[in-house]
Amino acid sequence: MEVNLEWYRVFYWIAKTGSLSKAAEQLHITQPAVSHTVKQLEGTLGGQLFFRTPKGVTLTTEGAVLLQYIEQALQSVQIGEKAIAEMNHLNTGEIAIGASDTLCKHYLLPYLEQFHEQHPGVRVRVTNRTTPETLGLLKEGKIDFGIVSLPVIDKQIDIRESTPLRDCFVGGKSYQSLAGGPPLSLEQLSQNPLLLLEAGSNTRRYLDDYAASHEITFTPEFELGSVDLLVQFARSGFGLALVIRNYVLEELERGDLFEIPLIQPLPGRHIGIATLRGIPLSAATKSFLSLLP
Repeated sequence: MEVNLEWYRVFYWIAKTGSLSKAAEQLHITQPAVSHTVKQLEGTLGGQLFFRTPKGVTLTTEGAVLLQYIEQALQSVQIGEKAIAEMNHLNTGEIAIGASDTLCKHYLLPYLEQFHEQHPGVRVRVTNRTTPETLGLLKEGKIDFGIVSLPVIDKQIDIRESTPLRDCFVGGKSYQSLAGGPPLSLEQLSQNPLLLLEAGSNTRRYLDDYAASHEITFTPEFELGSVDLLVQFARSGFGLALVIRNYVLEELERGDLFEIPLIQPLPGRHIGIATLRGIPLSAATKSFLSLLP
């Protein structure tokens, strides 16, 4: 079957805009040309791709299937175009990164500053999402790579381990005596008011899986959306918060927070650098990733 590749561009913009006229505007061609192209494509493929409605057009089941593949193909074309443009000493280009608020602030920020200083012409866009959401954006082609909390297991994703993380429970001054006492078992820990990240985050899943392996279930007093909020609530005495020790060293040294010793310390883990398997990286992305440990 031989199909003009330009027909697929027309199909894509009709699907995206839901309108023959808007697709024509986007492509700078006439609406009759768009209609003719659709008829040729449907005739060649042997099936209807759109339903006509008073408000425009909607995809048929066959059209929705085709759109998935066309989007992937156009993303590959965009990656190729971007790679060529960026070969000129990284004077232009764009990098899209996904990372949680915590990893962006405590891990990514100094490397962003360094890269911007070296390549001011390359635009860097950071999308703040949880690890599962970041992986979703990566598989949709909306970011070039993600900074995630490990462990992550996904056959579509390549993971490179980066900086190690050490998780711990901390409390405010009202928990100072507990911090100075004998180590707690996970069961004893669970009897205290706990401050945890919201269910669905990778860190929360990691903690719940670890507790379950010891036949313990943690029921948090508060579920919060960021580590910074956990730290604030812990300092205010609301309970014991699970935090990344690397990122609260100043609070521990000042005595604003106190680490709670555990009989069964939480297992170590790492920050991960996630890229989509089988997709070539742009020159700018490779340059940025070379800065990361």
